[in-house]
Amino acid sequence: MPRPRTNGENAMATYVLVHGAWHGGWCWHDVADLLRSAGHTVHTPTLTGLGERAHLRSPDTGLATHAEDVRSVLEGEDLRDVKLVGHSYAGFVVRQAADRVPDRVEELIMLDAWAGSHGESLLDRASERFRAWVASLADGDVLAVPPPESVGVTAPDQVARLKSLLTPHPRLTFTEAAQLTGHVDAVPCRAIVCTPSRMPFRDLAAEFGWEAAELASGHDAMVTAPDALTRLLLASA
Repeated sequence: MPRPRTNGENAMATYVLVHGAWHGGWCWHDVADLLRSAGHTVHTPTLTGLGERAHLRSPDTGLATHAEDVRSVLEGEDLRDVKLVGHSYAGFVVRQAADRVPDRVEELIMLDAWAGSHGESLLDRASERFRAWVASLADGDVLAVPPPESVGVTAPDQVARLKSLLTPHPRLTFTEAAQLTGHVDAVPCRAIVCTPSRMPFRDLAAEFGWEAAELASGHDAMVTAPDALTRLLLASA
């Protein structure tokens, strides 16, 4: 179990920010700068097969691969008392990683994020409409890049940036079932829910018993509302 900080300890924190589908560590640039300016340590890993690591993608790149990516960062960098943030699809990733090394995670923060129980995949949790949308993007062993507008990005400069940086996403990650032992349930968790939204993230937070804060932003809040998102990340649970 992560131990709480005492009043005499340094209040600076270590954040590990994990991006969602089609993105890479690059999407956290503005938020990471703000957190570092406030004196915090920040890591923004890119998951296997995406972003600058797209060349490592294979048909076997799945949820387990990505959870191992995050676990490797936590252990390889010897990070402790980590605030582990997962956006969207990465809600599944950070929960599985935290389940492996719960002693290194002080808090999970689910940013407009998917979550499931042991044996469930993201698509198991999705609506029929969302599953149909994902099926429309299927191209062999990847999911093609959707338009930035589908994740709430509409400003022309931001749309152009995303179009240049988003990469196809490994398809297996949406269908591979979460493998959880139950250790993750002992890690404190809170949610940040972007509003308004037709996605089920507030319902998921309620189901799992997480406190949820609202953020008036599209789904890609780290791109469209970095200042407001950073304020919520800095808030205590």
